[in-house]
Amino acid sequence: MKIISVQEIIAAVEKLCIEANCVLNSDLQAALEKALSTEESPQGREVIELLLRNAQIAAEEKMPICQDTGMAVLFVEVGQDLQVVQGSLTEALNEGVRRGYKKGYLRKSVVKDPLERVNTGDNTPAVIHYDIVPGDKLIITVAPKGFGSENMGALKMLKPSDGLAGVMNFVVNTVDQAGANPCPPIIVGVGIGGTMEKAALLAKKALLRPIGTSHPDAFYAQVEKELLRRINSLGIGPQGFGGRNTALAVHVETFPTHIAGLPVAVNINCHVARHRRVVLEGRESADEHHS
Repeated sequence: MKIISVQEIIAAVEKLCIEANCVLNSDLQAALEKALSTEESPQGREVIELLLRNAQIAAEEKMPICQDTGMAVLFVEVGQDLQVVQGSLTEALNEGVRRGYKKGYLRKSVVKDPLERVNTGDNTPAVIHYDIVPGDKLIITVAPKGFGSENMGALKMLKPSDGLAGVMNFVVNTVDQAGANPCPPIIVGVGIGGTMEKAALLAKKALLRPIGTSHPDAFYAQVEKELLRRINSLGIGPQGFGGRNTALAVHVETFPTHIAGLPVAVNINCHVARHRRVVLEGRESADEHHS
């Protein structure tokens, strides 16, 4: 059994919150540069150039790429042979978010109650998804989610008879109706299967996959390719000014489902598509006696 202290977790999450909001991921940088080379619309090219320049300034000045620094969504893989010591894991994760948003001067966007709308003042609580996995490591992915894109997501409980055509039409129509609201060029996460909440979670997790990668199953890789083609044929373009680059990628994730169901969820990421990941190693518990 290895151990890890909550202080190490807090420090890691604090750093991830700042980096995710201020530094564009390399895969997204490459995707935007590729989009610039293929964009035929003059306005579209100008927008992409501005997005790349904005990202460069944010990284250099250690400032947020976007004013909406999101609600913190955390995906946490907990090794079953790892013990968290000196406090609560959930409280440590929230404290890391709290410190990161304060230290990084990131906008506090969370309200305590969805109807009373009083700001919590520190961007907590985070939305935390846990997975218990083999091993003795703690893997944390921080994915701040702005609501310009989050609000454009959708979920539909299709009938099995709707089939692939129904799934694809729903995805494309969701993006079409979103228009410029999610700040394209976007990344589209699609979750198919499971139950209502599982499909939504699959769609959110799909956004974490590196841009440029395809689904390992050839059938779904082709579905992703065709969805991307259809979405980019909508002509929405960068920031809605028209063009061929409405989406940079479409990522599909699936899960077994019930004989009577075909749940489909769409979750959209804006052109920033923020997320950062860290792997924390546990240490031998015997060391605890010497600390």
